[in-house]
Amino acid sequence: MKFVALISGGKDSFYNIMQCMKNGHELQALANLHPSDLNVDELDSFMFQTVGHDVIEYYRQCVDEDVPLYRRAITGGSTNVSLEYEVTANDEIEDLYELLKKVKTSHPDVEGVSCGAILSHYQRTRVENVCERLGLTCLAYLWQSDQPQLMKEMCELGLEAILVKVAAIGLSEKHLGKLLSEMLPILTKLNAMYDVHVCGEGGEFETLVLDAPFFKRKLQVKNLNVINHSQDASYLSIEVNIVKKDGTSAQFLESGFPPLLQAGFETLKHTCEIPCESEKDEPFPENSFTVRPYYSKCGSRLYVGNLTSGLKTVEEQTRAILLQLKQIIEKHNLLLQHIQHMTVLVQDMTDFSRLNSIYESVFQGFYLPPSRVCVETTLPVSCKLQISCVALQAENFKSGIHIRSRSYWAPQNIGPYSQAIVDTSDTLKVATLSGQIPLTPRSMVIDETMTHASQAILSLQHLHRVKSLISVGQIACVTCYITDQVSSKLVSEIWKSYVAEIEHGQDFSDRLLILQVKALPRQAIVEWGGLTYEKVIDMYADDSDEELEIAPTPRVQLMTSFKCTAISLGDSTIHKFTGDDLDALIDFLRSPLLEYTFVNVISDLGTIHKLSNMGFSAEWTPVLNVHDSEGVKKMYGVLWVV
Repeated sequence: MKFVALISGGKDSFYNIMQCMKNGHELQALANLHPSDLNVDELDSFMFQTVGHDVIEYYRQCVDEDVPLYRRAITGGSTNVSLEYEVTANDEIEDLYELLKKVKTSHPDVEGVSCGAILSHYQRTRVENVCERLGLTCLAYLWQSDQPQLMKEMCELGLEAILVKVAAIGLSEKHLGKLLSEMLPILTKLNAMYDVHVCGEGGEFETLVLDAPFFKRKLQVKNLNVINHSQDASYLSIEVNIVKKDGTSAQFLESGFPPLLQAGFETLKHTCEIPCESEKDEPFPENSFTVRPYYSKCGSRLYVGNLTSGLKTVEEQTRAILLQLKQIIEKHNLLLQHIQHMTVLVQDMTDFSRLNSIYESVFQGFYLPPSRVCVETTLPVSCKLQISCVALQAENFKSGIHIRSRSYWAPQNIGPYSQAIVDTSDTLKVATLSGQIPLTPRSMVIDETMTHASQAILSLQHLHRVKSLISVGQIACVTCYITDQVSSKLVSEIWKSYVAEIEHGQDFSDRLLILQVKALPRQAIVEWGGLTYEKVIDMYADDSDEELEIAPTPRVQLMTSFKCTAISLGDSTIHKFTGDDLDALIDFLRSPLLEYTFVNVISDLGTIHKLSNMGFSAEWTPVLNVHDSEGVKKMYGVLWVV
């Protein structure tokens, strides 16, 4: 795509341009924000580097005189300092919006914006906010990169930059003006001693690029003047000349991309050698029946399930279901913003774009929209979709990630949902993770030449990276959705290897549920989603690891007919079990102990039809087949929250 590059003069913005070019994108324009008072070098902006702003004008001549440079003065301040940005008057981000709006007007074919964010959620979310408002894609190929490796690449691939500001322990004015290649050993040492970020992501230093491989001319330092900005920070006032160079270099375009699978996940590929055949099933007979809406309060959550509609078109059904959801949520004194996770089951994935446009109109603009799983499965004949959700009742702190940037890290979010939503109480964090399919992050396409095992491993890596980024790593339950092309045994073996090698043998092996469905988004063959948790450490609490002995309550005794996994999630406990004995499931559903609890029954449509007609109340999730964590086919699976 054609893109405009946000430049500050620093190494990250120019190295990301190199990555954009390497991925086949075409540079159309440069864009920069500068202090409204040109005599001021340092604004201490939360967002923009302004040291060296008087050099920016020269970059047009360095890059290509046919590539225009757009600049705008920063008139706003850091008015909104929340992690997730919403439109705020007199904020510097509105200056960025106006700048990119002007670029978009002048270059209507521009589709992308190059952004050099590495670790800063603050920076990334603000650029993404502006991009979304202008219909642009944020290109942030440095996102979550390993900093020592990234700095090494910059030096090796010919990015010549000097330090123009220092503000960290171990760095002083004597380091100003030094090249990155000179500073790398020093920064590596400071990282080991004081945890200084090698790439300066903690604001330890700022840089100014003098030359890059794609520059036609380069900058030469003419004069340096050290300014002591504060007791802990110094910067350079710098004068430069533009000088000729021997020519551009395309060598960086031929350098390799980061490995698709990180080292630990690459080792999981030995599971490819396991001879696992996928299971082909006969088409299920059509069922025509109506499921009743189901909702239950349990702990600090409201569970809503089985929302369907009998209207004619998928658009009409989607509108009716989302209206019904809104009414149920509001009846419980909540708002749609309280929804943590959505499950969308569709009868035909070709309807997805039509229903998704309506779904998007409801959740667009939300601060962290709900996480989501969407699959194609068997539904009653008249139902084109079925929606369920989990909403947060308590006024706990809601956080998460809604990453819309293209990168090497994991797939960008391309819809009105977050990769993860985290509910944080005083003692516990609970996160819902959106379904992840095996998209290649840098291209956002599925490489169909990859083996089925590699695709399953890649999508599991995506899920792992999401839960690692939010630091909510304990697995309560993971669901792997597969089509008939993938063996449940293969998924089970991959999961066992993942638990042993990536999760270091933690007791997560039996926390997997494998569900075969008809189809998945983007014609994927596998999708992983899940629920994770993490205890909140209280420095004043008793840190004893001694476990309390749980008395055999009637609810515990109710589970004796099943092999059950139980995970405590603060004010509730989630039980997961599978089985083949329908009578045992019926006895379970008849128990009065299910009152004021949440039950989700997962089975084939015929079994669900039978149980529903018997008058049982539960969230029904119809699938083609259910498999336990060993990959063994079962009649049903159940999630019970008490």
